[in-house]
Amino acid sequence: ARRGSGRTRRAVGRRALALQGPEARSAELTWSGLTPGKEYTLQTQCLEVAENTRTIRSLDWQRDRFDIEFALTNGTTYNAYTIKGATHTALIDASHKKFEALFMDALESPEGGAVDLGTLDYIVVSHTEPDHSGLIEDLLVKARERGNEKLTVVGTKICINFLKDLIHMDFKAQVVKGGDQIDLGGGHVLDFVVAPNLHWPDTMFTYDNKTQLLYTCDAFGMHYCSDNVTDAEGVQALEPHYKLYYNCLMRPNARSVLSALKKVGESCGDVSAIATGHGPVLVESKDEWMGKYKSWSEDATTKLGPSVCVFWVSRHGDSERFAQSFAYGLTNQDVLVEMHDLNAVDAFEVVEACQRNKVIVIFAPPMGENAAQTNVGSILASCNPKDHKLVICASGGADDEPVDSLVSRCVQQTGIPEGLPAIRCGGGSEEKTLAMFEASGLQLAKDLQSKKKQAAKDKLDQKTTEALGKMGSGRYIVTGRKGEINSAAVATWVMPASSDPPSVAVSVAKDHPLSSLTQLGDTFVLNMLEEGNYLDLMKHFQRDLRPSDDVFEGVDVAEVAAGEAAGISVVGCSAFLLCRVFSRMDAGDHVLVVGEALTGAVVREAPTAANYRKSA
Repeated sequence: ARRGSGRTRRAVGRRALALQGPEARSAELTWSGLTPGKEYTLQTQCLEVAENTRTIRSLDWQRDRFDIEFALTNGTTYNAYTIKGATHTALIDASHKKFEALFMDALESPEGGAVDLGTLDYIVVSHTEPDHSGLIEDLLVKARERGNEKLTVVGTKICINFLKDLIHMDFKAQVVKGGDQIDLGGGHVLDFVVAPNLHWPDTMFTYDNKTQLLYTCDAFGMHYCSDNVTDAEGVQALEPHYKLYYNCLMRPNARSVLSALKKVGESCGDVSAIATGHGPVLVESKDEWMGKYKSWSEDATTKLGPSVCVFWVSRHGDSERFAQSFAYGLTNQDVLVEMHDLNAVDAFEVVEACQRNKVIVIFAPPMGENAAQTNVGSILASCNPKDHKLVICASGGADDEPVDSLVSRCVQQTGIPEGLPAIRCGGGSEEKTLAMFEASGLQLAKDLQSKKKQAAKDKLDQKTTEALGKMGSGRYIVTGRKGEINSAAVATWVMPASSDPPSVAVSVAKDHPLSSLTQLGDTFVLNMLEEGNYLDLMKHFQRDLRPSDDVFEGVDVAEVAAGEAAGISVVGCSAFLLCRVFSRMDAGDHVLVVGEALTGAVVREAPTAANYRKSA
């Protein structure tokens, strides 16, 4: 490895990705370790993507949920890459443990790069989440069985330290920093760009000067599995998957995204393609994809108003996913969020983060003496009752410090007020627990932005306010369901939208949990309240609920369906429509949801309850 101004740089013209030769597909295997009773089809796909460079794509065709992203429609991939230089060979990332047999066969096949584990030189680990590092130990064991003592694992300092806790054997490691290089021979000189918090603290990018490929692991990825190795489907088809992935994992770390983009521009040459860890290699619309990350992140970091720092704990219970869900609820409301791993952040970064943010969210660290506990102490020393609020959350680990204990020493003993009541893990399913954390993030965002919204209303002159209040409408209950998650809201801003297809438009508040259940492709039921017979139902659905409460408890409901689409109708309403969302439009603090009416029924011949406002 080399550092400094003497770095090797191959000056070449920009080129398109060179997909060459026939692709190789493995036989299909089935796996049943995610959703009980459901089988998932697994397969590998290998293809040469650039000179001396091949991809091994682990295809998870039916993956329907990943981290906090539920109802995935196109599965996902786990991408690894092999580079055969003139003198050395490198493997960039690996795959999920469930792909062990398929991946090992592919790696040593001619189509996968004909990599001999007896002579492999480097395994470059972009970061240590199990979906990319799950086979590292298996690779090291097989290499050692073949007498390979030179195989070196390459990663950031944090990455190597994490791996030492994960891998139950000694291994040769090389810590790299920004500016370091590894020369594989034949012009394949690898540059490393340290890119922490995208979305783990140990993340780095790798740039091959010969092929101009930038290997980014999670960054710029998407959960999308198809026959195409590249982004051939186009921006319009892929952007919903790309943006959902960004919103869930990258937007809470928007500052880190901008920092990484700057580093790439300063330390790498021209980029011919982005070799991601999930989804297609980005080449057809590479510049547009990178531009979207830049513009989305600039937008996320320039929002005015309170900001929140979320401290979570890597490799401890479900801390990461709970934190992601909580942050997703906040960023959906344009609240500026930054995230730090209590196992990796240093004391100086803690102080700076607490100075930048008014609300500090702490996920429970494990008990005992450890780095996470030390950093909690640094947080408390950096906060004060006048300038900060705290939110204490469970991490779901077997050895969590109890939430009550954290509340005692973080809130009661310091006098720092709570931004929300402490959040504990309920006894519900994983899906419901993640939804509860997301709803808690929405509630915090709503509380933080209440003054801003009231100020916007106060700017309207009295005549305008009265005129807006003259707009009449009906009264409705909108219900949504996705998997085990249910939500409902009283709605008055509802209207027919088109006759072909028959559709309705509903305005949904962004800070209501129903917003998450009315995404493109989701279904909702529009229930018409009956004039003169609606007060009890309306009051029920206007109650203030905790994120963990069952919105339908105490009312009668019925399931309605049209083909595979299904939803919940409220008994006592005069009519209902089951709709599928096909369009969404931003409308300030609301989103306008347009749904095609799939089926419906008039339960009783009665007029829909009218709504007349006195003001805006």
